[in-house]
Amino acid sequence: MLLKSSIDTREHTQSYYAASANWATNYPELRDNLSADVVIVGGGFSGVATALELSERGYEVILLEANRLGWGASGRNGGQLIGGFGNNPSGFRHTIGKEGVDAVEQMGVECVDIVRERIERYQIDCDLKWGWCEVALKKRHLKAYKNWSVDEPAIQLLDREEMRQFVNSELYLGGYYREDWGHLHPLNLCLGEAKAAEGLGARIFEQSKVTAIKYSNNPLISTENGSVQARFAVLCGNAYMTELVPYLDARVLPTVSCIVATEKLSQDQINQTMPRDVAVCDSRTALDYYRLTSDKRLLMGGLSNYTGLEPSNVTSVMRNHMSKVFPSLESVGIDYTWSGKIGVSIRRMPQVGRIKDSNVLYATGYSGHGVAPTHMSGRVLAEAIDGNTYRMDILTKMLHLPWPGGKIFRRPFMAAGMMFYKVLDML
Repeated sequence: MLLKSSIDTREHTQSYYAASANWATNYPELRDNLSADVVIVGGGFSGVATALELSERGYEVILLEANRLGWGASGRNGGQLIGGFGNNPSGFRHTIGKEGVDAVEQMGVECVDIVRERIERYQIDCDLKWGWCEVALKKRHLKAYKNWSVDEPAIQLLDREEMRQFVNSELYLGGYYREDWGHLHPLNLCLGEAKAAEGLGARIFEQSKVTAIKYSNNPLISTENGSVQARFAVLCGNAYMTELVPYLDARVLPTVSCIVATEKLSQDQINQTMPRDVAVCDSRTALDYYRLTSDKRLLMGGLSNYTGLEPSNVTSVMRNHMSKVFPSLESVGIDYTWSGKIGVSIRRMPQVGRIKDSNVLYATGYSGHGVAPTHMSGRVLAEAIDGNTYRMDILTKMLHLPWPGGKIFRRPFMAAGMMFYKVLDML
């Protein structure tokens, strides 16, 4: 499988989401020296969610985006709205205690509620649908699901035949269903939230790449043609900001994930594949994830790797993945193919905190699970700026470790590690 570098421009990638966006944004470039209560860097979910939370609290907010709103992972992902705030919060009990673990687990519930309530409050048209399945390829996956269901009443266990009522594939041994998780059009959600923030007074600038950050109690953010002085700065560039901020660069490893969207499926094709219109992922480390779009295309993603490169033949490779799950779609047309970067943290836990002793805060490292958790981060950051640091203090204590190997060796080390886990997935 050949690999190539991903080429990004300052406009949206040619994705299904960009083609079906409710509108094309055209916010001005920052060409002045301004001031505000808070300046936010990054116009994806974390940045926009923080801007909206702060605007609802009455703060004067300026949001800076280097490209277009939702240009990065927020406008390229699988659109799966699932709960949980990071991987295994109980593994941090020794640093945050039982109270801290309980608080983080509650954040994993609240994050979905935030999105649901926001869509309702601001009447955001983003194709929200409820229903989500995790599917088992191995017997050990089924055993894990059974253990999880003991403490989670929302999990509805499914045997092989029951699973086929949701995902009509012979590949899976079973799985589980949750009606409280679902899927949506992520770019339209991001755009709708930005419009809501703007309506509350937030000022938004696109094509305004940040070139320098002055860390202090009154941070100064400089762009190519302007600057913003503020009481607080919030960095929300995730995988696309690492070169600018050395502290985050050491702690966030950009990886690549790829997605295809088919032509519109007939009702017969839907019956043969996705009769219940749920979002789906499997239980492997290098997993497949997929769902139907509102206009009945199958959107399938995967191929996550730590090389930072994407396959040069993404369409054919993803078609092969899709055909293994749904042989009936082997010859279906593929209308869109795209890729994007995911910001991976070493412990698969979102990183929210403060840089040095400054008033520069950050949220990053969602590790491919960010649609709902980004909204939780936005609330935690807004709480901290508003004087309540309780939840941010818990997240800061979860030790945001740098990736081993330094700038040169961390990527090959982690690529080898991913290969190890891919082998385990096959056993």
